[in-house]
Amino acid sequence: RERDYYVDVDNVEGARLATQHLIDQGRTRLATITGPTTMPGGIDRLTGFREALDAAGLSSVAIEDGDFTAAAAAAAAKRMIESGVEFDGLFVASDLMARGVLVELTRAGLRVPEDVAIVGYDDSPVATSVSPTLTTVRQPSLVQGEVMADILLTLLAGGAPERETLLETQLVVRESA
Repeated sequence: RERDYYVDVDNVEGARLATQHLIDQGRTRLATITGPTTMPGGIDRLTGFREALDAAGLSSVAIEDGDFTAAAAAAAAKRMIESGVEFDGLFVASDLMARGVLVELTRAGLRVPEDVAIVGYDDSPVATSVSPTLTTVRQPSLVQGEVMADILLTLLAGGAPERETLLETQLVVRESA
């Protein structure tokens, strides 16, 4: 809509970073647990996952919807495990979902990162409260707020700021991958 202004992170690039990290770790049987594919963040993160795989000449072994909740992601991980699909790398589209996935992998006797390397997304407090600590993609939430405030102030002063602002993400490497 032409009157809207928004500030977001480059979710496609963030997912590419996460997936490329798994590939760089030697993982070749990659899967993802997405957010809802009815939401821009869910769509963009799935796109970035697919683009990184395509660039590496790999195909995904599984794609499951985790609905951005720990419970739905745990159920998705359980479905993947019970289906017998073999995966050694998993990109999970949020840290909260990754927490649910970690529980399910542990129940199945899979070790992280030895059997399955995991990369989450957000760099939320969840990332450092789980064991192993989560390799994740950091979103600059504070900067997002600051940029949106600057846009509002520019508008109030009669200026013409950019309508769309995409901020960069950063990979934070911890124990899970």
